[in-house]
Amino acid sequence: METTQRVIHRNGLFSRFLLVLVGLAVLLLCYTLIRENLPQRLTRDWPWKLKLLDIQSATAAVLATGGATLARAQYARTVRPAIGYFGRVIDGMAPDSRLAWACHLFNGGQDVAVTTHLSYWVSYTSAAKARDGAVDSSDWITQQAAVDSIESRALLSRRDFALDLIGPGRPIPGEQLMFLSWFTEEAMNEVENVFVRVQVVDRVGDTHERIINLLKGANRAPSRPDPPPF
Repeated sequence: METTQRVIHRNGLFSRFLLVLVGLAVLLLCYTLIRENLPQRLTRDWPWKLKLLDIQSATAAVLATGGATLARAQYARTVRPAIGYFGRVIDGMAPDSRLAWACHLFNGGQDVAVTTHLSYWVSYTSAAKARDGAVDSSDWITQQAAVDSIESRALLSRRDFALDLIGPGRPIPGEQLMFLSWFTEEAMNEVENVFVRVQVVDRVGDTHERIINLLKGANRAPSRPDPPPF
């Protein structure tokens, strides 16, 4: 279920509209080239009697719109976020001095990304399913629904685990971290995977999505904290 980062929506004004302009400019150039090479007797009737642009102007229109499209693509590549994540064992978050597996998301790009949507998918260990029939998620759910699902396993939010509440509009500055979750050993004995679908929008209005597993590679029986990542 985990995916790499991908673009799921492009800003219409700054992408499709530019492509439409390029298409129109190419059509104008083709019309102009055909008209300029027709016999003079044919240019006295419609539609060839209509002169829109000369060849030089039509060529300039194609170059201008094509250049704008390439510039937009280059700028979008420059400001696009680079969404990644990492997890490690930490202390100081879970009560009673218990160690916890914590997961952070980071934006490795140089520009800010703004969160637009987060949803969750929870699955449980085979032991939890065999013991009393724990049921995995059947669809993407909200943060509160994910918390309620995990708490149904006799776990308590902010005591055994935490899923940070991240609402639409939360910015992720370039080269900065965003905390996502932590899980104690007790929680990891019940929960197999927690997938989170993160959608962010960049400065040019393109929406990026990545699905990550908060418990991928988790140390489910931590004995000491991991060293700092940086």
